[in-house]
Amino acid sequence: MGHTTRNPIRQGPELHRPAGLPPRRGLIRRLLRWGGFACVLAIALLFGGFLRFADSVTTLKPPAEPKADAIVVLTGGYQRIDQAVELLQKGAGKRLLISGVHPTTTPRQIRKMTQGSADLFSCCVDIGHDAIDTIGNAEEASNWIHANGYRSVIVVTNNYHMPRSLAELSYVDPDIEFIPYPVVNSDLKTRNWFTDPNAMRVMLAEYVKVLLAGARNVTGFGRHTGLRSTSLSASD
Repeated sequence: MGHTTRNPIRQGPELHRPAGLPPRRGLIRRLLRWGGFACVLAIALLFGGFLRFADSVTTLKPPAEPKADAIVVLTGGYQRIDQAVELLQKGAGKRLLISGVHPTTTPRQIRKMTQGSADLFSCCVDIGHDAIDTIGNAEEASNWIHANGYRSVIVVTNNYHMPRSLAELSYVDPDIEFIPYPVVNSDLKTRNWFTDPNAMRVMLAEYVKVLLAGARNVTGFGRHTGLRSTSLSASD
């Protein structure tokens, strides 16, 4: 019988990688791993920031005896204006600016809604129709503050809106003392507000706006004028 010679299986030449260069799969896995860690860290920071924001908002309380040169109320509900007019009546400030009033709303309508006296509105209340958002409120208030030479101002708005309002006001006027006077939203009075979908929606939306405002004020990117007069003149 003849002998059969088996040809040995020859292995193809290995592709040698330069020393120190990790395999491609290892590099991708490492990038995915670090990317996952970064995402988890970012989510944790955002969640922790939201909890801190929610705690600061729900624990905000108005000062017992506020006193300043003047008062500014940011429109968004007559409850805010009622509180501001009451502060003016008590002598907490010399004059009141109601910022962000719709152009079709008259001082007489506001006076009737708040049941304020005609004499008080005639002497000590100014109506601002120029602001269209919180940035505009800050700019309108700043113009009014400097026109009257005030150095300290009580700020009246809802408690959840207060952090963003103070951030915008301080950005425009860092040398003015702003004293927060939060109007407590009824949905945020109880400890279980987070079980109310409407209250949770308000808090989440405002938290996102606070983050965007902070980034905008630091970088200057995306900052716009919030005044009707400036917007109209720019579009002409």
